[in-house]
Amino acid sequence: MRAHPLPAHPLPRRRRAATVNTLYYALCVLLVAVFLFPILWSALTSLKPPSEAAATPPTLWPSHLVLDNYATLAGYGAGLVRYVGNSLLVAVITIVLTSILSLLGGYGFSRFQFVGRNVLFVVMLATLMIPFQSILTPLYLILRAIHLQDTLLGLALVYTTFQLPFAIFVMRNSFDSVPREIEEAALIDGCSSVTLLTRVMFPVVLPGVVTVALFAFFGSWNEFLAALIFLNDSDKYTLPVMLLNVQSGLYGSVDWGAVQAGMMLSMLPCIALFLFLQRYYLSGLTQGAVK
Repeated sequence: MRAHPLPAHPLPRRRRAATVNTLYYALCVLLVAVFLFPILWSALTSLKPPSEAAATPPTLWPSHLVLDNYATLAGYGAGLVRYVGNSLLVAVITIVLTSILSLLGGYGFSRFQFVGRNVLFVVMLATLMIPFQSILTPLYLILRAIHLQDTLLGLALVYTTFQLPFAIFVMRNSFDSVPREIEEAALIDGCSSVTLLTRVMFPVVLPGVVTVALFAFFGSWNEFLAALIFLNDSDKYTLPVMLLNVQSGLYGSVDWGAVQAGMMLSMLPCIALFLFLQRYYLSGLTQGAVK
């Protein structure tokens, strides 16, 4: 009986592969720890007693867990519920307007041929390079002219304006990835333009819509500068502006525990939405990338 020859050097190759995998996972764990440590620090600080949260040098672990910082935050100014409601209202209006307008704009750029289409699309994308701070004054004058200064609706319109270029870009890529045969089959079956867009195309490009909605939420929920400038009435402040006042404190003193509690409340909706919709988010970002 003739013996089969063994493969050359199988053991070193396996060891190298195991070593590479070990280093890869160790690097992943290190990166996760680096990114999660600030969140862990904020969460633990928000649960410390106020005197311990402001202690120098700071400590990582609280001596005992309390909710005093969240209670302080809840009773600040017009109340935490008011400020969270203002932020939520602005975010919802921004999401609705951005999703509808980018859906229509992306469909138009993807499916309709008209003079200057590519030039107009490039000009629209070029507006992404304009610094937001450079057009604050014109925006302020426009809002005052249309009597939307110091209103949450005016603030949502500003956020929508800044979200639209990237949102239309995402939606155009989403529509480009859809075969035209689907539209042609729907039109042959007698679908109108509205039915075609809402019942046939919308479910197909849903990941792109979810991606646009998530970006609109993150951009409006966390935005600070425009809210600080365009809102004068303290009862209309959004959550980031309210946190600035908490951080400023009385006579320059900073309530670090309340600030960290506010940061946790700001982060939680973003983390929850991302985890819940991440499969749509990743799919929406890659739609049309192959083309």
